[in-house]
Amino acid sequence: MQEYIDFARDNFLIVAGFIAVLGFTIKTEISRLTRKYKQIGVNEAVMLLNKDNTIVLDVREDKEIQGGKIKGARHISLGQLASRVAELGTNKQTPILVYCRSGSRSAHACQTLTKAGYEDVANLAGGILAWEAANLPVTKA
Repeated sequence: MQEYIDFARDNFLIVAGFIAVLGFTIKTEISRLTRKYKQIGVNEAVMLLNKDNTIVLDVREDKEIQGGKIKGARHISLGQLASRVAELGTNKQTPILVYCRSGSRSAHACQTLTKAGYEDVANLAGGILAWEAANLPVTKA
């Protein structure tokens, strides 16, 4: 046991770095397990879009949608979502597919929507980049 204590004292930065990485990993896994939205891939997203009542929400910035968006998507940038969430309707059980460029901003948007009471929220993993990489169609804005 004394050897471990000596190692920790002699290699403080390594031990501190290990503890920091371990803490970050635990925090990330806990947030992943407790999130209230689904993380779905492109194939699951296509199946979700085949449902008539699914809302598709693009949370990219205005200048980003010029390259195209998923057909039928509503555009509300992430910065405006909290104040415009009522535009998505009052039926909190309606499925909502959220996407951005790569899937990071849309994860934040999903958190905003679940906090607002929406129950069936899904984040498109990889965002529009994954959608285009799968050779799925986009409509030009």
